[in-house]
Amino acid sequence: MRNDERFEIERAFDLLPHVVGSSWAVVWFRLKKIKNPTRDEYRKKTLEYTKMLEPLFESYEECEFADMIKYIKFRKEQEFERIISGQNNEIEKRYDRYINYG
Repeated sequence: MRNDERFEIERAFDLLPHVVGSSWAVVWFRLKKIKNPTRDEYRKKTLEYTKMLEPLFESYEECEFADMIKYIKFRKEQEFERIISGQNNEIEKRYDRYINYG
């Protein structure tokens, strides 16, 4: 798969975890009145909400783009691991912002 074919997939996985997953996690913590979740709790909740997007990630299953489907699966698993291990810097920034300014 060429780099230009991966571009939009990469951008989606760069943005979705913190724009969707982390944002919805913050809403959940606020609704539950949890002002100081641990980093681990925050990462797990972010991952939970990001995983709710899996039907979107799997929406190309029935098409002929096997290389693209394979790459989407790879990036999804890679991004899930980055979230839970604390290697997604944007989510870590969102956690700090929530804790400091909640």
